[in-house]
Amino acid sequence: MTLEFLLAPLQYDFMTRALLVSALVGTVCAVLSCFVILKGWSLMGDAVSHAVLPGVIISYLLGLPFVIGAFVFGLLTVSAIGFIQSRSRVKEDTVIGVVFTALFSLGLVMISKISSDVHLSHILFGDVLGIGDSELWQTVIAGAIALIVTLLLRKDLLLYVFDPTHARSIGLNTGVLNYVLLTMLALTIVTALQTVGVILVVAMLITPGATAYLLTDRFSRMMWIAVACGVGSAVIGTYGSYFLDGATGACIVLVQSLLFLLAFVFAPKHGQLARRRQQLAERADELSEGVPTSGLTLERVQASGKPEASD
Repeated sequence: MTLEFLLAPLQYDFMTRALLVSALVGTVCAVLSCFVILKGWSLMGDAVSHAVLPGVIISYLLGLPFVIGAFVFGLLTVSAIGFIQSRSRVKEDTVIGVVFTALFSLGLVMISKISSDVHLSHILFGDVLGIGDSELWQTVIAGAIALIVTLLLRKDLLLYVFDPTHARSIGLNTGVLNYVLLTMLALTIVTALQTVGVILVVAMLITPGATAYLLTDRFSRMMWIAVACGVGSAVIGTYGSYFLDGATGACIVLVQSLLFLLAFVFAPKHGQLARRRQQLAERADELSEGVPTSGLTLERVQASGKPEASD
């Protein structure tokens, strides 16, 4: 494998553009993913990413930039979820499931019934290799807005996702912060649509933050790790898709999933190997101090045929 072979993709303008766009999308999604993970909005991200499909179709049919329709339907989705939840006894996760499946189904029906040049696979799975100048600028502008607003309000948003009650007690408007975060979520999803499509965008919104969450307990460090994972996986996935001749969005998500798996197993503090070593160390300490482990206690109870006495 020669250096010329490895650098071959960079000879094409569409690959260079795809790498740059993927890196931008990876950065924006990674930053917001930290807040999404801490807030527990993974399902909300999945809902909004699927529910914007009708907006994308309408934008194409009307000759409008796709980010307009997608963003509008993203806001409609979160508004509809909040409206139904506040006026019924149905729980939030149930409302999310009903709303996003209804809108996603509407989008699929529109694709099948309305004659257009929109290719279903490009919408569902993205087409970053075929991104044009207009789509490029739409992605850059939407991503820049989402990134700048999120970073400017990061301290207030961080306090809100950690402790809404405390945030409210010190004078922060948690209602406004909630809608700001939802708006940035919708805008970030719009940014990633061209890269991975409506199906896989939720992976870019969740996996970088989840990976970083396993590797550190500090939010600032978590954000940097998430960005490194997001950008690295975007570049590696895009680059690898050239040699594999596979779907670029799927390759990006596979790389992110691999990074998460590595963190899940090998994270120095919260990984499975570290947890196993900690359990073995605690058991060894119990044995050295003469304290019976739960297993020995169970054996004694079973041998005596009597229930274990309680204090």
